[in-house]
Amino acid sequence: MPLDYEYDKQPMVRSVISIVACLLIGLTLIFAGGGKLANLGQIPGQTEFLDRFIPDFLMTPEFARFIGLVFIPWILPAFEVGLGLLLVIGIWPRVMAILVLPMVLGFMANNSYMISQGLEQYPECECFGIWEQMFGGLTPIQSMYYDVALFILAVIIIIVHPGSFFAHQFWISKMMSKDKI
Repeated sequence: MPLDYEYDKQPMVRSVISIVACLLIGLTLIFAGGGKLANLGQIPGQTEFLDRFIPDFLMTPEFARFIGLVFIPWILPAFEVGLGLLLVIGIWPRVMAILVLPMVLGFMANNSYMISQGLEQYPECECFGIWEQMFGGLTPIQSMYYDVALFILAVIIIIVHPGSFFAHQFWISKMMSKDKI
C-alpha cells in the first residue's frame, strides 16, 4: 500500500511544481508585455545592436522599419502577453515553455549587449514598459538574473509537467472530460 500512495502523490507534486512555474513565468510575461504595449509603440534604446546580428542582405530599409515600428513595439509584447495568458490558464504548458526559451534567450542576448556596453550607457533594461515608471526598473544585470530564472522555470515545466507532451493542466482536462466528477 505505501508504494501506491507514493505513486499517486508523484503526479500531484509534479503538477504543483508545474503550476507554480507556469504562474511565475506567465504573470511575468503578462506584466512585462502589457507594460510594453501600454507604452504605445515606444522602442527600447538598447535595440540598436540588432543591426550587428541581422545579416546585411536582410537589413533592408523595409525590414528595419518592420523590426523597429511593428515587431519590437507591438508583436513581441503581444506575443509575451499571449504566451503568459496561455501559461497562466494552463493550455499546453510544455509547448508554451518551449516557446518561452528562444524569447528569453533573446532577452538574455539583449541584456548581455547592454552589460557589455556599460551600465552608464544603459542603466535600466526597459523590460517592463510603463511599469518601470511606477515601480522602478531593473539594471541589465538584475534583468539577466531574472531571465536566467525564467529560463530555468521553463526547463522545469518541460521536464516536470505530468502527462503527455500536449497535456493541459489538470483543471482543463477535467473541464474537457465527459466524466465531470
